Amino acid sequence: MSSQQRLLSRYTKDLRPGTLNWIGLRPARKEDLIEVKEVLAREGLGLEGDHRCTKTPGSARQVTIISQEYIQQTAHFLGIEEINPNLLRRNLVVAGINLSALRHQRFSIGEAIFEATALCHPCTRMETALGKGAVSAMLGHGGICAKILKSGTIKIGDRVSLIVQDK
Repeated sequence: MSSQQRLLSRYTKDLRPGTLNWIGLRPARKEDLIEVKEVLAREGLGLEGDHRCTKTPGSARQVTIISQEYIQQTAHFLGIEEINPNLLRRNLVVAGINLSALRHQRFSIGEAIFEATALCHPCTRMETALGKGAVSAMLGHGGICAKILKSGTIKIGDRVSLIVQDK
């Protein structure tokens, strides 16, 4: 465990769990996402049916995750009522858990185990999808990237829980 993981785990051990609210798969680069109710998360690869699953095995960006709260914050900054998760091009939408506290931590969703690797910054395509100012509205609220450490099925309604690591 890295020193950063140790520091975060000291303060995040009491992190309340969240819920998986939405799953989207990108069949190919720049294609529309396909919303599904459940999917197999494949260790070291990504989500079955997502184009990134067949790309670089072991990538730190196998899955992208954003929170419903971040989506609401972005909508607020853009002055719009709501944002369809499909437009944000993230794989998973969770609610009720602080994504920033999961960074560099291990967590479970359903049967699978993930490790958050990096922040998922917005790209300029958000300006096309959401309108002028979308990138600045999403800064700090783009979600996280994660890799899959243990395969398993994940489905809408699954619990999202931090895995507390000793030492």
